[in-house]
Amino acid sequence: MKESDRNTDMNKQSMLQLKGIYLAPYMQLATALIGKARHAGGNMFRHQIDTLGILIDYGYIDGVLLKAACIHDLIEDVPGYNQNSILEIDSESAQVYELVLEVTKRKGQIKSDYLRGIIEHGSKKAKILKCADRISNMISLGFVTDSSFIERYCEETELYILPIALNVDYDMYQELISLIITRRKYLEDCGWFEKNK
Repeated sequence: MKESDRNTDMNKQSMLQLKGIYLAPYMQLATALIGKARHAGGNMFRHQIDTLGILIDYGYIDGVLLKAACIHDLIEDVPGYNQNSILEIDSESAQVYELVLEVTKRKGQIKSDYLRGIIEHGSKKAKILKCADRISNMISLGFVTDSSFIERYCEETELYILPIALNVDYDMYQELISLIITRRKYLEDCGWFEKNK
């Protein structure tokens, strides 16, 4: 079989699998995040959709993973959110909810402990979702002008997210490295490192 035929067959299989995934109810739940502003501008709803797009861009077509991407910050960013709104959607809702909980930082939890927990105990889907989430965040970081925040975020990505990406998706790992390099190039160009020796 020729490579082009194989790619066509794979695309058809992916289309059939994606055709059966109903994301709209999860996207509707994510609209609760429209009012939540982001440091880089925009809102948290758009970040959910961006994370979904990154997963699809990397070829992930698992329904639970894609649904969780749509609402991955919902519980963390909407205090007291009614979990039944998630659990009542479809036959995969419980799995989606569990995956969202895996990538949710608990109230009062130290960020480094939260990220170490994903490294040490996270499921493969949680790790993939965390990598897509961080790629979205690192891209948005290009619109942030707070140099200290950028460097802290790059350091955190190096320490905690790169090991996760290396474990689950080498292509995501490479993109994250590239994003760290470009963000630090910005810091170098604006003289931040020189000022903070």
